[in-house]
Amino acid sequence: MITTTTRQHMLRGHLPGRRTVRAASSVEHQAMLASRLTTRDKWLLALLHEHRVLTTAQIQDAAFPSGRSARQRLRDLYLWRAVSRFQPFQQLGSAPMHYVLGPAGAAVLAAEHGLELKDLGYRHDRAMGIAHNQRLAHTVGVNDFFTSLIARSRHTPAASRTEALGAWWSESRCARHFGDLVVPDGYGRWRTHHGNTTREVEWFLEFDTGTESLTKVGRKLTAYARLAESTGIATPVLVWLPTIRREAGARSALARVHADLDNPRAVPVATASADLLGPISPHPSPAEAVWLPLTSARADRAGPRYSLIDLAAAWPGQPPPTDTAGDQGEAGDGAAAAPYRLPPPNPIPPPATPNRITRDDA
Repeated sequence: MITTTTRQHMLRGHLPGRRTVRAASSVEHQAMLASRLTTRDKWLLALLHEHRVLTTAQIQDAAFPSGRSARQRLRDLYLWRAVSRFQPFQQLGSAPMHYVLGPAGAAVLAAEHGLELKDLGYRHDRAMGIAHNQRLAHTVGVNDFFTSLIARSRHTPAASRTEALGAWWSESRCARHFGDLVVPDGYGRWRTHHGNTTREVEWFLEFDTGTESLTKVGRKLTAYARLAESTGIATPVLVWLPTIRREAGARSALARVHADLDNPRAVPVATASADLLGPISPHPSPAEAVWLPLTSARADRAGPRYSLIDLAAAWPGQPPPTDTAGDQGEAGDGAAAAPYRLPPPNPIPPPATPNRITRDDA
């Protein structure tokens, strides 16, 4: 006998109940997903594979018009085992739901790129292992930095859409490219379009949670100096801190190291703190005028704070970003060293494609 609940699941395209890992990898289950996963669903799976974990709010910021539509679609993806989820413990209140790539989603990604699942480097237990990783809060914080930039570009009125996150690399991707010298918490590229003029800024992100000593934060500039010397490219280093007080201390530590570099101009540095965002705009993000460049040994130098796109003006003579793997995926030695890794997903989601299955997802 088919119950009312089962009939509703079938009408909405659900399989009754949640599939086991073995069932999620079956031919029948993959055939079912072929008729149900939208382009945006597959983009989200690729984003989870690249960045390991995203909260409900971050996924909404990145791809959905409302919390309700995000939760409904994530529930479908969870029932289909395209994603898995967990809710970390916290002392007060309840933490948001955290999502990682599920076994059925990994199988879809591998098939789309003509790979075997083992070649994708995916294991479900490892994906879920981040729930107990000491760096969970750090990873979520880094991802919040970038998803807030995606949200800003998505919510700009269509008639004046001039901003977009052009690239977003994860820490693990950065490690494969630059790990011999330095491992940034992320790499990003921000673009603005005004008429026929396009402006870009790229950066390495150092996301500080307040747990490291300020001396260690400052010493990271030495590694970035070695990277600049090796590549011949002066890529800005943006240091994001939790409070203004922490920022002031970090600037002193950074300034001491920066002044002793052989070529300080090769390592442009700017700092900002989460305290500065506040109600700056309906969708506050690190794109706002919160960045204070480190232009001399005087860390407390008074000066204007710059928006993300205007930072280049703080470093006269800084060449514009070049066309690198940040846009086209891994190339050269990076691709040879990791032949089965997927290219970085486009940070901007594809348009929603509502149909009879995803009518609530528009």
